[in-house]
This record gives sequence, structure tokens and C-alpha cells, in this order.
Amino acid sequence: MTGLYEEFRIAVHSVWQRRWLAMAIAWGICVLGWLAVALIPNTYESQAKLFVQTKAILPENTGISPVERQKQIDTVEQTLTSAANLGKVVRGTDLGKNLVTPREIEGAVNGLRTAIKIKSEQDNLFEISATMSAGGRSDGEAATLARDVVQKLIDIFVEENLAGGRGETSDTLRFLDEQLAKRQKELEIAEQKRVKFETENLGMLPGIGSVSQRLETGRVEINQIDSQLIAAQSALAAINGQIAGTPQTIAGGASGGGVNPLAQAQGELAGMKARGLTDQHPDVQALKNQIAALKSAGAGASTSYGVSNPAYSSLISMRAERQAAVTALQSRKAALQGEMNAMVAKQIQEPGVAAEQARIARDYEVLKTQYDKLLADREQVRLRGQVETQTDAVRFDLITPPSSPRTPIAPNRPLLLIAVLLAGIGGGIGGAFALGQLSASYPTAAKLEAASGLPVIGSISQMLTQAQRDERKRKLRLYVGSGGALVGVFLLLLVIEFIQRGSVV
Repeated sequence: MTGLYEEFRIAVHSVWQRRWLAMAIAWGICVLGWLAVALIPNTYESQAKLFVQTKAILPENTGISPVERQKQIDTVEQTLTSAANLGKVVRGTDLGKNLVTPREIEGAVNGLRTAIKIKSEQDNLFEISATMSAGGRSDGEAATLARDVVQKLIDIFVEENLAGGRGETSDTLRFLDEQLAKRQKELEIAEQKRVKFETENLGMLPGIGSVSQRLETGRVEINQIDSQLIAAQSALAAINGQIAGTPQTIAGGASGGGVNPLAQAQGELAGMKARGLTDQHPDVQALKNQIAALKSAGAGASTSYGVSNPAYSSLISMRAERQAAVTALQSRKAALQGEMNAMVAKQIQEPGVAAEQARIARDYEVLKTQYDKLLADREQVRLRGQVETQTDAVRFDLITPPSSPRTPIAPNRPLLLIAVLLAGIGGGIGGAFALGQLSASYPTAAKLEAASGLPVIGSISQMLTQAQRDERKRKLRLYVGSGGALVGVFLLLLVIEFIQRGSVV
């Protein structure tokens, strides 16, 4: 530990012996370093925050979904720093004031690309920043230019989102109108061709649609008629069964003017059958048993007389109606079957006519389907354009307007001034110490004994006169003053730096 302390004392003594050299080196490094720091141009940064809110009032009907809008915004964000947009920024700010040739503008665009940063912080929140150096311009001009560049980028961002979507809608409508006009002409030609073909082959093509379609329609209708015919025939058979079990006349009243119970019972039985009750019905069976008992007792057999049965007459009318319905269905079936047989015969005789009609009808349907789809697409695009034009599909809120920087973000001149001062002090001490190591003098007797290998008997202290001591004090004051001047210059530069920062307009 004693050896280390001794070495430290020797090093300090060596540097102190060469203190003026250390001071000169420190002054040289500090002056050159501070001059270099002063020549570094200030860089100013302007920032702005933009919130983009997407909303789709009719997302399913207009196609303006939030996802689609977000994709468009992301695309604009990526293309905002393209050469074309940066060229707009250069020409719209003071960057292009003195630029004439395309090469100069291209150089300004390349430099601007590295000075602009666009990042998305949260959902739909964008931060746009631009840095401008004061090289070749004043600090105030650099700060103002940074703010103008950010403002121009915001204008382009909004313009690309609004005008870009509307321009796309206009181009799409123009394209759809051209396609609709073309399809309309083709559809008119196909319609004329179909009408001409049907007129020329009127006898071969009855009805609407192709022969196969009409045959299939006829088969379906015949199947329906068969079902209806079966139901009508069943109803007719049921009526015939009821008529067979209903007497045409029933016994009249007795000669004495009283009511004949047998005739009354037979009338009730006829009424029940007219209502559709079968012989198995309990009321019908009970009434039949009553009639049988009256007949065995001979009730009303002597003086009764027969009258027309109203139930029988009603059943006859119902049978006539159902017979007419069956006849009509049979006639309709026969007519449809005849038409189908005629079409099949014509199709066999002239197969080319049916094939040509099917081809013409198919071509017409394809063109009509395409035309209807284009018409629907055009209406959807038109509605979408109206929504974008008349409503705020995208809303832009400027959360933080472009800032006017007051202090440069680079360089950190106070820190650089301190670093230069420390480097100067360190360089001076290091230079004096290195020179001391190269010197052939020995600061202590022990060093001399170790270097020579000979014993050192003793050492003689230096004796100074009063004049020499006064001279040393004077030189020490000069040395301290020189060091204080170095620190004073450093403090003066710091004050000047802060004053300049506060004077940026």
C-alpha cells in the first residue's frame, strides 16, 4: 500500500513539474473542441399527433367497412413517404425555394426521407415528426421549416384519404358505365335475335321458354291434375254411394191430419245421410232400428202417401257438380297431353330448332345475368360514393398541432462543452505525465538507487531565496488564473448557448 501511495506522489509531482505544458495542452484541446462544437448546426424537430376515426354507417350495403377503411389508411401511411409525396412537400415548403434542376429536387427528397418519421402509437393514432438542420439557414428558419414540413405531411395524409377514395369511386363508376353500355347493346342484339327466331318458328315453338322447359312444366301440371282428378273421382264415388242408399220419396202425412212417425223417422235418416253420416254411425243405426220397429208395428201403413225426398234431390245436384269437375279435369289433362305429344313430335321431326332455341335462350340469359349484376354493382358503388361525399366516412382530429420547436434536439451542446472541458483537462494531465515518463530525471533517491544499482547515501533539499519564493507565488497565481480563465470560458459558452436557445423564433 505504501508503494502505491509513493507511486501516486511521484506521478503527481511529475505532472506538477510540467503543469504549464498540461495547461497549454488543455487550452489547445478545449479551444479546438469548443470551436468544433460551435460549428455543429442545430437540429430542430416538430411533432404532431393525428387521430383517424373510421366509421361506416351502412357497412353491408355500401362496402365501406371499418376493416377496409383501416387498410386504406395503412396504405396511405406507407405511401406517404414516397418520392411523389415528398416532392409535394419540397415544392410546398421553403425547401424548394432555391431548387431548380430535377437533380437538386431529388437530392432534397432523399434528404427529407431520412428526416421524416411516421409511427402509429395506438389504435388510429399517428405521430408525424420531421427534423430540420440549421446548416445553411438560421435557427429560426430551421424550426419554422420543420413545422411546415409536418403540416404539409398532414395535409397530404388527409388529401390522400379523402380525395383518393373519391377518385377511386369516380374511376369505378366510369368503368361500370362503359361496361353497362356495352352489355346493353349485346343484350339488345340477343333480344332481337330471339324474337326473330321465335317469329320464324312460331309453329314449332308454342309457349314461353325452351321445348324441354315447356315439357317439364307440362309434366308437373299433369301430375297436379292427376292428384286433383283422383280427389274429384273419390268425392263423386262417395256421392253415388249416398244416392244409392237414399230413397227418392218418403211417406206423406196420414189422412186424419196427424204426423206419421215412420215418415218422420225416414226423413231424419235421409237428412243424416245427406250430412255424410255412414251406416256405422251410432245415430244412424239407432234410427234404422226405430224405423224397423215402426214398420213391424205397421205404423202409418194404411193412410200415408209418398212425397219427394229433399235429401235425394240435394245429393243429385252435388253429384252433377262433382261430375262436371271430373269432366273438366279430364279435358284439361287430355289437352295438355295433346300439346306435349305435339311438341315431342315436332322436336323429333325438327331437332335443330329446339337446340337453336335453347342456345339462343341460354346466351340471352347469360347476358341478362351479367347486365343485372353490373347494374347492381354500379348502384352499390354510386351509393358508396354518396356516403363518402355527403358523410364523414373518415374523420381526422388533430390531437396535437405541429409544434414550433424552441430548443434544438441535437446536438446536446452543453453536454458536449462539458465533455470537451474534461477531455482537455485529461489530455493536459496525460500529456504531462507521458512526458515525465520519457524524462531521464529521478524524482526520489529510491528511484535513482533502483535505476543505477548503486547505494545512494542521501539527498539535498533545494533552498530558495525570498525572491525565488515570490516568483513561484507569482507563477502559481498566473497558473491558477489560467485555469480559472479556462473554466470561465466554459461557463461563458454555456451562458451563450442558453441565450441562443431562448432566442429562437
